[in-house]
Amino acid sequence: MKTPARPPGPGKRTVLNEPLISARGSVGRVGYALPRDDIPERDQARDLPAALCREALDDFPEVSEGEVVRHFTRLSQWNMSAATTLYPLGSCTMKYNPVVNEYMARLPGLAQLHPLTPDDQAQGALMLLAELERCLAEISGMDAISLQPAAGAQGELTGMKLVRAYHQDRGTPRKKVLIPASAHGTNPASAALCGYDVAQVATGADGLLSADAVASCTDAEVAALMVTNPNTLGLFEREILRITDVLHAHGALVYMDGANLNALMGVAKPGHMGADVIQFNLHKTFSTPHGGGGPGAGPVGVKKILEPYLPIPRIVRQNDTWSWSDAAPKSIGRVRSFYGNFGILVRAYAYILAMGGDGLTHATRMAILNANYLRKRLESVYTLATQEPCMHECVFSDRSFHQTGVKTLDIAKRLLDYGFYAPTIYFPLVVSGALMIEPTETETKETLDEFADALLAIAQEITDQPDLLKQAPFTTPVSRLDETRAARRPVLRWSRSQDS
Repeated sequence: MKTPARPPGPGKRTVLNEPLISARGSVGRVGYALPRDDIPERDQARDLPAALCREALDDFPEVSEGEVVRHFTRLSQWNMSAATTLYPLGSCTMKYNPVVNEYMARLPGLAQLHPLTPDDQAQGALMLLAELERCLAEISGMDAISLQPAAGAQGELTGMKLVRAYHQDRGTPRKKVLIPASAHGTNPASAALCGYDVAQVATGADGLLSADAVASCTDAEVAALMVTNPNTLGLFEREILRITDVLHAHGALVYMDGANLNALMGVAKPGHMGADVIQFNLHKTFSTPHGGGGPGAGPVGVKKILEPYLPIPRIVRQNDTWSWSDAAPKSIGRVRSFYGNFGILVRAYAYILAMGGDGLTHATRMAILNANYLRKRLESVYTLATQEPCMHECVFSDRSFHQTGVKTLDIAKRLLDYGFYAPTIYFPLVVSGALMIEPTETETKETLDEFADALLAIAQEITDQPDLLKQAPFTTPVSRLDETRAARRPVLRWSRSQDS
């Protein structure tokens, strides 16, 4: 394989430093030309108190149009994204989002639809939502869907509220929720917010959860098990059927975290594995990356026993007319304003329709193939967290570099010099110095090879000159920052008295 040329070392910074927009321009410079207005002047004092008025804005940027365009264009070119390079955070936040989905979500009849539009004037949108519910039920093997939760964590919380409502309705609220060590980090918080005590279930040396370990923790006080499958090590839980049988035998429910559905869609259904409730991270599996904090969508799917408790309003159909209904006396109520993040739901529906059942299956298989290809290319140099073949993501650690003093963070920083954003680092927590790579299904073999070659070149650098890694990156606008200080004491304003 062709090894990439080694990026510059110290003293070879190639990106121009871009000052704040406030540091550009000069007094009186403008970027527009407007005709003189013909609006009569009014007495300002009549309209606004003098204390609220000012003649000038301190440090307000006075710049030309060209300066504005160049400034923000240059800043945009500093960003790494799925549109510019392999983004190995994968479906965690950065799965590729097909442009056609954006086009569909921006259709005026959808993008400009007011959420309080009367039902009889929003039949197309309601039918779209009902069809998305049907698709998600088919994909997951569940019986009913609510599209209301706004993100994965809110979907988790909703799912656990459903579990609590189910047990309370039977007069046995129960006290505990079991969570494997390999589960997603938000699971314990979701359970605790619903009033449950959280009990961790240990995973084996192979990174998997055993039915015996679950059985040893399960009693009449357990309300549910929250299991992530595939788990955060990227491994399929081989004993999942036995595990769900153990819970059901004790009258408990199984919550399956659906954040890793990108490794299952079209191939296996959580409902067939014994799951009673699952959340979908539509912004992960179904193509709307939410890097930067949002927006997301976290629909919840349930089996029949939990359907009466789903959030209201629900979509119903009577005489070929779609409408919202609050007729659900056992519902947990609303979990979000209106009906969910509609634009994200449109994108997910467009993705599902474009892919079709065969396409979703193929995407899953390609995601698994790509992750295992990177696993095999890197396993001779980087320490694998487990020897098991992975699903959609492979997990390494920095263990083989401990003697050099190089850490996972150093590797992540050096990757920036090779033109790649870093994979997820230091997660899952059960792996010390974790480096979790999730390439998704859209990356070509050539791109995967470029990424693998970069990591192999970095491994050689660790052997030859480990101190280089501790100073990287060298080609970015700034190098190592005190990230803790930056988070706690951000500089949000600039004045002309400061050095730019």
